[in-house]
Amino acid sequence: MSRIAFTRNRALAVGAALLITAGAAGAAVASGEDVTRPGKKVGRHAAERSEPREAAALTGRAKLFRKTTEDVTFTFDAHLAKKNVTRPDKATGTFKFVHLDRPGGKGGWAKGRIDCLLTGGKVATTTGIITETSAGLMEKTRGGRVGFSVHDTGKGKPDRVGYSWAATGGPTGDKKLPKCTSAAPFEKVKRGTGDFHVSPWKVPYPEAH
Repeated sequence: MSRIAFTRNRALAVGAALLITAGAAGAAVASGEDVTRPGKKVGRHAAERSEPREAAALTGRAKLFRKTTEDVTFTFDAHLAKKNVTRPDKATGTFKFVHLDRPGGKGGWAKGRIDCLLTGGKVATTTGIITETSAGLMEKTRGGRVGFSVHDTGKGKPDRVGYSWAATGGPTGDKKLPKCTSAAPFEKVKRGTGDFHVSPWKVPYPEAH
């Protein structure tokens, strides 16, 4: 083989190696891997993992299962900050529920601010103060506390919901209802209407000294 041919072939081999290396590096960067330290992640994903997870959360929106034309919807955006892990009554966020005789029909709604949140595994109990309502019967509930419970059953299964007025037929605007109090999550969510997500609370058990 001539010296010229050998040099040309070597240059082609080196060029191919550089392309392979560049491609591998590009794939690693796309996946968030630090190519200088294999297995280490960089960028946005690493920043997200380094951020402390909040102590507990309940989020989502869905409609309840009904055999009638009733349209009952619950929406939650409740959070307990990590710094308040020992104080569920420091939870913040919002809630809303709507009860209509049929979609777009007659009924009422109420919404308010969260004032307590407890979660255990995938079950959450939260309460809040009603701050706004539709006109009519719902108006008497303003300023009162209501409670909710949710069982996040996981993907493919209908979640469950409960509420503090389960035994009374409707929210009463009870100002004496204790925080984080509700009925068990006995109602089922209607498939395809939404989903709820519960972040487990890590119980801060006291330690012996």
